[in-house]
Amino acid sequence: MTSTPNNATGFDITLDKDGFLLNLSDWSPEVAEALAESDGIHLTEAHWEILYAIRDFYEEFDLSPAMRPLSRYIKQKLGAEKASSIYLMTLFPESPAKRAARIAGLPRPENCL
Repeated sequence: MTSTPNNATGFDITLDKDGFLLNLSDWSPEVAEALAESDGIHLTEAHWEILYAIRDFYEEFDLSPAMRPLSRYIKQKLGAEKASSIYLMTLFPESPAKRAARIAGLPRPENCL
């Protein structure tokens, strides 16, 4: 557990050992920007579209989605071109579901390494 203030984000928030928010209510767009920046990601409109979609998924199912459910949900909400793993990997390298959930202020998806 990382205590506050968090050096990675500059915000007075608490992260777990993997960098996920311990208190989901600590999330804000500014916290998302800081979390993304700590991962070397500059958030664009394309990123925000996915971040808000994954937050909607969490709100609807009370669960952070792994890659397959995330892709299906994005396909329904944003179209097939934005649901491809290649597209998502360009926005959130290595593990799109895990990285997007972290930046979106959600818990770590259960099926993500």
